[in-house]
Amino acid sequence: MDGSSSESAVVTYRVTNAVAWLTINRPAARNALNKAVRDGLWEGVRRFNDDAEAKVLVLTGTGDKAFCAGGDLKEMADSALTVPPLKFLPQFGRNIEIAKPTIAAVNGVAFAGGFLLAQNCDLVVAADTAKFAVSEVKVGRGSPWAAPLSWLVPPRVAMEILLTGDPLSAQRAYEVGLVNKVVPAADLVTETQALAERIAANAPLSVLAGKATVRLCAEHSMAEAFTEADRIWEPVYLSNDAQEGPAAFRDKRAPAWTGT
Repeated sequence: MDGSSSESAVVTYRVTNAVAWLTINRPAARNALNKAVRDGLWEGVRRFNDDAEAKVLVLTGTGDKAFCAGGDLKEMADSALTVPPLKFLPQFGRNIEIAKPTIAAVNGVAFAGGFLLAQNCDLVVAADTAKFAVSEVKVGRGSPWAAPLSWLVPPRVAMEILLTGDPLSAQRAYEVGLVNKVVPAADLVTETQALAERIAANAPLSVLAGKATVRLCAEHSMAEAFTEADRIWEPVYLSNDAQEGPAAFRDKRAPAWTGT
């Protein structure tokens, strides 16, 4: 784990204009998830949670071939891995909470554990060369982490992804709703940074509440979802920023958000 873009660290962390870039830096192994990478991702996610300067997290991989090709199969074979422990890899919303927004910048293949990482992010920007697959059926492994997939894409598409293990192109992933935007590979960093900066510029309490609202209907009945949404948004209405936004509009100036 490194705070800069050091070539020697297998996971790097840097912040640019309130956007934290957490990068898997193991391109010779297609950014596969060995223990060092998994440990680095845990450290990076916790660092982001504690980093007041960082408003949005971008997860990506080094190079133009792979975002993350999944678990390190050689390491799995050597260790005779059976059921991965719950804390094997950060799974946002399952074994670690991230209140702030997350974006996957998928620069190449996102297979198996790489698909997991992209799936767990709130938004996905994909290079036009990216590919996505839950490939576990091809190597006899498991994908219990894919349980939310049929909430993200139509159930029949989820079934095809899980049963065939075949990759989806970036364009197909966009068509089924798995990806927010497909961009030329050369523009992936700049396009993702721009998207993250637009989010980071918004009222922080509203952004956090917006993220918390999205999945309510997947977790509650409709009536319960509205009740929970009211609870989530009441502190936003009562905040200083809720007064600052209309005042800034009235005064024709940029709002000065305080997050309070």
